[in-house]
Amino acid sequence: MPPSPAFAGDTHPASPSPSPSPTWRPYRPPPASASAAAPPPPSPPTNDSTIDNVLLPTGQKSLSGISLRAFLLGTVLGLSTSLTVLLLLSPPLYTPLWRIPFFLASLSLFHFLEYYITAAHNTRFANISAFLLSSNGWAYNIAHGSAVLECLLANVFFSGSDGDRYQGVETATPRARVTIQVLLGLVLMVVGQTVRSLAMAHAGSNFNHTVQVTRRDGHRLVTSGVYAVFRHPSYFGFFWWGLGTQLVLGNVVCLVGYAVVLWRFFSSRIYREEKFLVAFFGEEYEEYKKRSWVGIPGIY
Repeated sequence: MPPSPAFAGDTHPASPSPSPSPTWRPYRPPPASASAAAPPPPSPPTNDSTIDNVLLPTGQKSLSGISLRAFLLGTVLGLSTSLTVLLLLSPPLYTPLWRIPFFLASLSLFHFLEYYITAAHNTRFANISAFLLSSNGWAYNIAHGSAVLECLLANVFFSGSDGDRYQGVETATPRARVTIQVLLGLVLMVVGQTVRSLAMAHAGSNFNHTVQVTRRDGHRLVTSGVYAVFRHPSYFGFFWWGLGTQLVLGNVVCLVGYAVVLWRFFSSRIYREEKFLVAFFGEEYEEYKKRSWVGIPGIY
């Protein structure tokens, strides 16, 4: 009898052998390329050695020239103011010559403000010439030198009561030697300086120390602020400031000389300047002329 199939092959089939366990290794990122692995070399420090030529000692906006002028003006202002107070308020030291250091202090302040206001409100034109120390020509320096000389000579040749009468001061106690003439001069100086400084600040980039013969981009007609009253407030300010200095100095000859020279200068300058302003602004300026005032006698 043939064997039953159920019993065929009495042995069980062999079980498969277990697969080997994988070896565990920590993850390691693949090596980066050489170019990425090395950090980029640091960029060399930038040192821009280019300096605008106008800032160099020979330039129009020389930093050394500006600082030197500002230092000298400040020194003269400080020393002159101190000497004025000492000579005016100290009875043993009193002399009518206190007017000379006062005049020098006023000049120093005027020239400093010319540059400072230009630099603050019209930076583009803040050149060394904005101090107006040398750009006004030799006649300007001669005028101020003559004013100091007249005051000095008046005290040398008209000393005592004659000198006091010449300069309009009283022969009372030193503290009382300030007359209406001096007070009027001080008022004119303060008003003149204030109006001129406000005019320069308010006009901003529209103000220039020289007459403009061509209209620049952005140049507009300023008719507000102090310009609502005065057509040329900077000229008005300097004219009366200049006459005020001569009243304080007690000068007779220079008072007349300043009045004549300044009147002729501003009359000619305003006539020339307004021809260009009419060309720039046309009817707008013509209407502005009708409602504004120059403020200098005889100039309309």
